[in-house]
Amino acid sequence: MSAVAHAVVAQQSAPRPTPGITLTTQLAGQSALLPAGVLGLLVSLHRAVEPGRQARLVARRERQAFFDQGGLPDFRSDTRAIREEDWSVAPIPAALQDRRVEITGPTDPKMVINALNSGAKVFMADFEDSTSPTWRNVLAGQQTMKAAVRGDLDFTAPATAKGPGKHYTLRPFEEQAVLIVRPRGWHLDEKHVLIDGQPIAGGLFDAALFAFHNAQTLMDKDRGPYFYLPKLQSMEEAALWETALSHIEGMLGLPHGQIKVTVLIETLPAVFEMDEILYVLRDRIVGLNCGRWDYIFSYLKTFRRHADKVLPERGQVTMTQPFLKAYSELLIKTCHRRGAHAMGGMAAQIPINHDAAANEQAMARVRADKLREVTAGHDGTWVAHPALIPVARAIFDEHMSGPNQHQVLRRDVQASRDELIAPCSGTVTRAGFENNVEVCVRYLAAWLDGNGCVPIHNLMEDAATAEISRSQIWQWLHAGNQHLDDGTAIDFALLASTLRALPTRLGDTSALPGGSRITQAIGLLDQLSRADELTDFLTLPAYQQID
Repeated sequence: MSAVAHAVVAQQSAPRPTPGITLTTQLAGQSALLPAGVLGLLVSLHRAVEPGRQARLVARRERQAFFDQGGLPDFRSDTRAIREEDWSVAPIPAALQDRRVEITGPTDPKMVINALNSGAKVFMADFEDSTSPTWRNVLAGQQTMKAAVRGDLDFTAPATAKGPGKHYTLRPFEEQAVLIVRPRGWHLDEKHVLIDGQPIAGGLFDAALFAFHNAQTLMDKDRGPYFYLPKLQSMEEAALWETALSHIEGMLGLPHGQIKVTVLIETLPAVFEMDEILYVLRDRIVGLNCGRWDYIFSYLKTFRRHADKVLPERGQVTMTQPFLKAYSELLIKTCHRRGAHAMGGMAAQIPINHDAAANEQAMARVRADKLREVTAGHDGTWVAHPALIPVARAIFDEHMSGPNQHQVLRRDVQASRDELIAPCSGTVTRAGFENNVEVCVRYLAAWLDGNGCVPIHNLMEDAATAEISRSQIWQWLHAGNQHLDDGTAIDFALLASTLRALPTRLGDTSALPGGSRITQAIGLLDQLSRADELTDFLTLPAYQQID
């Protein structure tokens, strides 16, 4: 059994108290991950960054209030010079030059081993949308990262009636995917770590622990701490990460710029500040990524009060819709002008092993999506399942002869403000409404039970896709006079009847992830959907119900 097959197992002696910091929960062995040096780093980092984080969260609320009153996002006049002047980001390290296929997933040992061994160029280990941040999960994920970087991560699956469990080990380092870690976004607290009485930002905790334990080992292998930064809305939020990462480098004695980042453009406000985000992170940024699912969620949230911008059901909001096409092509143009990667989005499909015809249809959709990305000029793409890696790689290998496509400058792209915010037409079917409710409830139940990445109807659902479903339900209920395509009003009566029918529709839930939490999840979705205001993130109230 691996030393990290369970979260933290060996009892360690308690460290000396560090002034200013309180750990609200104690697990056996956590002091090995949180020695005095880590605690001191967390205190220093929090004090340097927290005032700025709180200011940025206030700015988010003020911006959303402007949108709620009818305002529209746009390119900034005060940063025009940054957009118009010629400049480039720092050179990209050799290990990150070719990123044609990346796989993402949570930080449990089996997933990490399979992903690093998968043949993908990059594995993004996710402490954010595909991890339920129980204290045990967070610490176990860091322990798994530490073992993976050292090269001694292994895992043995539990034995079954058919025989002993399979043993998993890492391939040699040279054959592994490059590891990138996604910390949590600025809006998420880590309630188990209080500094001066305040919870530390979850993302600071994630990034600081990973860098503390792994930076030197990674540097010895000609790598570095590499991060994917999520949910940014502005250049100021990117500058706050620059402050944080420079602080970590200084505290750990790392060269400036040793920590490299890729930023997910997954909020609508951020698409208007891509040049600015690249600029403030120019010493360490290597690319931007089309975080399509969160981007759709952000569009819904931004325009939650705009009846003229209500989107159809999720299945009809594809990347070929004009506003999403404009977003992805503007990202390519912006990145390649500045010498940065323009990464494509996630294929959330998973193999349908019991139905060959349905599986082929799903794979055909993946191939079409990846062909769209590579011919548009993207430098790589994401998949959620190892079986999709050869599918995506074949498309990129055929159409991208070099390690990337920085030479594809897309000077033809002229994405205006109105093109970037134009809604798409479509319908809401009864099946689409019911699917949104089911996805929300099943994902919430699993998340509350400690599982943040859940296969539902042959798609890998995470917090971002659940957020689309949840925010659509709220908007359809509150934007006024919305109907299903059969004429049925989308109202609280329809929601109530759909929620009542869901347990019967699901049948025996004992085998579902988080099946015992279905009733709790139904109650939470009902509460959030009926509220007068759209809650910013589903995970905020849900976080109060874990641990």
